[in-house]
Amino acid sequence: MVQIKSVGVIGAGQMGTGIAHVVALGGYDVLLHDVSAERLEAGIGLIHRNLTRQVARGIVTQDQMDAALSHIRPANELQDIGATDLAIEAATENEETKKTIFKALGPHLSETTLLASNTSSISITRLAAATDRPDRFIGLHFM
Repeated sequence: MVQIKSVGVIGAGQMGTGIAHVVALGGYDVLLHDVSAERLEAGIGLIHRNLTRQVARGIVTQDQMDAALSHIRPANELQDIGATDLAIEAATENEETKKTIFKALGPHLSETTLLASNTSSISITRLAAATDRPDRFIGLHFM
């Protein structure tokens, strides 16, 4: 059994930042990756703004916000995600893009790392088949 302590999120757009946000609020360490430093910085900024709005509305406390932000670190290289217990791909909804990410990430993963794709329309079976660990691959969809 794998105990998940760290989560890698690939994609710092709307879905990826939302995933990183809630995972960090849950107390997990998060590595967030995107294709450029600018997109990564913008994604972390979006998480900060969304948490600030939650504090203003009384949804979370300032201490919870600070703790969540302390759990999120940028991953400038895709291979950095390989050090996590769960890697969640939240890239654009394009099958070839997703497969390319999983193939590039594969050699950097530990034997126990779980893989997940945040997709609403692409076959999980086809995505899993593009990896070296289809038995450790799941589909997730965050709302």
